[in-house]
Amino acid sequence: MARPTALPAVAVTAVSLVLTLAVIMMWLGTAMPWPVALVVGLGIDGGWLATLAYERRLAAQGDHSTTVTAVGWSFGLLATGVLVAHALTVEADTGAWLAVAWLPLAAKALWLVHGMWERTALTPNALSAITGIQQEARDEAAVARARLRAEAATEETRLTAVTQAGARVARVQAKTADALSRAWSTLETARNGEDTGRALTSVTTPVTPGVTPRWELPVWGPTEPVPALALEAVPALTDDALDVLVDEIRHSETPALSYREMATRFRAAGHSASEVRLRAAWKRMVA
Repeated sequence: MARPTALPAVAVTAVSLVLTLAVIMMWLGTAMPWPVALVVGLGIDGGWLATLAYERRLAAQGDHSTTVTAVGWSFGLLATGVLVAHALTVEADTGAWLAVAWLPLAAKALWLVHGMWERTALTPNALSAITGIQQEARDEAAVARARLRAEAATEETRLTAVTQAGARVARVQAKTADALSRAWSTLETARNGEDTGRALTSVTTPVTPGVTPRWELPVWGPTEPVPALALEAVPALTDDALDVLVDEIRHSETPALSYREMATRFRAAGHSASEVRLRAAWKRMVA
């Protein structure tokens, strides 16, 4: 199968060979017999074609010869030199002859390009595999870009929702603080009013004569819970007495009572002890 670069190289080579032979026949035919001029022209073209054919043979075998390449370029330069010398010696159309004098070198360059094409050519299967790999890479890149865009959009939506929720909370807190501030101001005004003391005195005097209680403002802010006072109806039991009671109540029935049942009956009988002491006594009796 002909390569795309082979046809231009063949065409330029053919034109170059014909042009070189024609120029030599016209130029040297006036100074020497035309058979001699024909031999000279055929010699240049023949050497050009012979080196080209040998180069193509080596290329087909995957080999290369620097000597053959140098000889081929020498014949190309010789043909170009002949065409340039003819263009410079003619009286008319010098520019036109110089314009075509580069054809031998152009042909050599095209054959060089064709050789590079052949060295880098791939089979249809390899090209199909490369195309598939490139398409797969493009698909993966497109999917990755779509995933990143989707994640960015999701994150933007989440941040917007969080920002809006935070703004709503801030507005509610501001309104609550404003309402509490106004209520506090009202309480402070009422507490410091001139009629507040007289009103409290008129209310509390019949109950407790001579006592005017101080009206304290409610605490606005974080508070610490006051621990409940552990009040016992009777004096605290010693550890020994508590152990005896726990053991008696535990073995008051058969089978022995559980801790929860024992604790319920202990308190129902009017005894008092903290949960920590009661559980410690239970553990001592059960151990």
